[in-house]
Amino acid sequence: MENIGLLMHGFTLALSASNLLAALFGAIVGLIVGAMPGLGGITGVSLLLPLTYSMNPTTAIIMLASLYYSTMYGGSFSAILLNIPGDSPAVMTALDGNQLTRKGQPGKALAAANISSFIGGTIGIILLTISGPILARFGLKFGSPELALLIIFAMTSIGWILGDNPVKGLLATGLGLMLATVGVDQAVGLSRFSFGTINLLSGISFIPMVIGIFGFSQVIEMAMLPARNSDEKVQISRKDCYLSKSEMKRILPITLRQGILGTFIGVMPGAGATTSAFLSYIMEKRINKNRDEMGKGCIEGVSAPESSNNAAAAGAFAPLLTLGIPGGSTTAVLLGGLMMWGLRPGPTLFTDNPDFVWPLIASMYLGNIICLLIAFLCIPLLVKAIKVPNAILIPVITAICVMGAYSTANNMFDVYFMLGAGVAGYLMKVSQIPSAPLLLTFVLAPMLEKYVRQSFDMTRGDISIFFRGGICWFFIIMTILMCTFPVLKSVWDKTKKSNSAAG
Repeated sequence: MENIGLLMHGFTLALSASNLLAALFGAIVGLIVGAMPGLGGITGVSLLLPLTYSMNPTTAIIMLASLYYSTMYGGSFSAILLNIPGDSPAVMTALDGNQLTRKGQPGKALAAANISSFIGGTIGIILLTISGPILARFGLKFGSPELALLIIFAMTSIGWILGDNPVKGLLATGLGLMLATVGVDQAVGLSRFSFGTINLLSGISFIPMVIGIFGFSQVIEMAMLPARNSDEKVQISRKDCYLSKSEMKRILPITLRQGILGTFIGVMPGAGATTSAFLSYIMEKRINKNRDEMGKGCIEGVSAPESSNNAAAAGAFAPLLTLGIPGGSTTAVLLGGLMMWGLRPGPTLFTDNPDFVWPLIASMYLGNIICLLIAFLCIPLLVKAIKVPNAILIPVITAICVMGAYSTANNMFDVYFMLGAGVAGYLMKVSQIPSAPLLLTFVLAPMLEKYVRQSFDMTRGDISIFFRGGICWFFIIMTILMCTFPVLKSVWDKTKKSNSAAG
């Protein structure tokens, strides 16, 4: 009850004109930045941070926090409409979101993304309000061995998103693992598969690869198709931009469970919204009753990652505020801002600076509502993008792809790599090789390598560290179940079928 009283006090401060305008400004900028490929939350926060030097610390952090979690909304816009994920968590949204656009349902996809983002973010903020310090202590229980086993658990689930041909799915998985090993080995300092190219010493950049595989490959596909006029495209009414009651019932259970899952993943140092989006999609691909439609264009495939990554963005504030531990690169920049304003994140922050913490948390509720309203107001305007003729759309998307790839590191090499990835992505589409396993393993493999190395360094090579504690055993058992469940289910189905035939 004490937290509720402090939250109400926080609302009185957050609703002041300056703080409300800061939240509104941050939300608008975040939506724009999130929708632009190659930028993302860290770029937006880094660009706005210098502007906050002379601002009140509470107002400044409200603006930056609003920008941070509104980028999660914006990332889905380009992913759904143009098949170009605005940021890495939106990669999973693009799998079903763009398929819905191709079916003439971009409004439904955007509505599902916005509603799921709002509910997932709200769940994360509620859990942060009620038990922020407890969540942060829970996150600290995840050391290198626990995080390594969590990633192994996720990677054993790759088979669930491989598509209809497991061999082609495993091929994509192998390609992802190979690409993830390019660059300097952080443990021994030796370059791997860089072929003497300086641009590959830091590894393959994720954003140019994603833009190429998703975005530029679609440009090639559009160029190969017969020209279409805007009159031939599906006409979309305002009613098509909203979800029906039955569709809301389909996504509500998903947003609730993935919102909780995303919050817990968000509090783990080093996990972040990207991991949360991947794991939530994998989970729904297995347990959802419409799992066979996921990947082919269904709102469940949009709802799961969007609710999870927004919850993770809110959950990341728990270790940041209560322990001073950033969960990712964006929250690390926010931590720098807190120190710049003379605030010391830690267990005493909630008691020593309540006029800073609670208005921030209250503003997250308000910012979430602001993001939802702006995003819904934009839907009728956004869906007009698919009515543009291909003759205009192709150069526009190409320009967005080039700018997104170049803005990652201001390097033309990333542009050339993006173009090559686009050709490879198109060939994968033609060969029906799924891109999801490649991207999943590319993201998770470096993290797995880092945590496994750290674990072995802690014990000088003793493997017993992976069997310590209940969390490790939980993920070991779950991994075994993941690997054996398809076989057990097949045996169960055959037994049930034979029994019904005998009866």
